[in-house]
Amino acid sequence: MAREEKTISKNKKAFHEFFIEDRYDAGLVLTGVEVKSLRENGASLRECFALVRGGEAWLHGLHISPYSHGNRENIDLDRPRKLLLHKQEIRELSGELKQKGFALIPLRIYFNTDNLAKVELGLAKGKKLHDKRASIAEKDMNRDAARDLRERNKGL
Repeated sequence: MAREEKTISKNKKAFHEFFIEDRYDAGLVLTGVEVKSLRENGASLRECFALVRGGEAWLHGLHISPYSHGNRENIDLDRPRKLLLHKQEIRELSGELKQKGFALIPLRIYFNTDNLAKVELGLAKGKKLHDKRASIAEKDMNRDAARDLRERNKGL
């Protein structure tokens, strides 16, 4: 029986604030109670970012809620968590992040088909205010066009 990917948390604000240039999938180093908490959908990507330091990638600001049935094993909720990436990917990211204006932003946390916790990272470049306005206007036009199409098809 094939499993499906289960999304735990999405960073919707990232698509509004940044242009996503490239995407990477990375594993997370977690404790047992953190994984159990993720299974209860207890994670927030708000104010979260990733850094490459000393040849390793780290995720900062990921908030994982304490496990409801946990005890002393519940550890620091907002600690930096190590990301599992190939050495070549880390070198690539390090070079890209040194360029002006690039950031590494988590887009979503999910369990893959093998039931492993993963994070999808986006190599992002910040949007200016006029870019944000243009993307909002584009979304509004697409929504209006879809609404008109639905109403037209409803009449047939």
